[in-house]
Amino acid sequence: MSRPRFHLAFAVADLEATERFYVGLLGASVGRKADRWIDFDFYDHQITAHLVPGPVPPPPTNPVENHKVPARHFGVILDFPEWEALADKLKNAGVRFLIEPHVRFPGQVGEQATLFFQDPSGNAIEIKAFRDQDQVFKA
Repeated sequence: MSRPRFHLAFAVADLEATERFYVGLLGASVGRKADRWIDFDFYDHQITAHLVPGPVPPPPTNPVENHKVPARHFGVILDFPEWEALADKLKNAGVRFLIEPHVRFPGQVGEQATLFFQDPSGNAIEIKAFRDQDQVFKA
């Protein structure tokens, strides 16, 4: 393996709706699956949806630039053109954003494009992009 892959497991209320969302909307592919879980290749990382009884509790939030950022979320950092294309795709699909696509920290170290939305079970997802990839970890 040339680069480590990240693995994340998360709770969902409906496996079929989850599969439609991650595959159909976000372009993930299905790996292994069973009656109560399903693996996805999500931008070359393994995420696993586990079926749980009842609703998935909403995450608490933290204020960031006048937005309520879900404290529990996951996502990917894309190249800027890919981020713009996905933002347009999500808008055209009628996705309701928790935080609309915008540029955070403009003109500052760490300037980034970001957007937040939820999967069918309420799991928060952030997709972001940096024009300067060297700023991903800059303070």
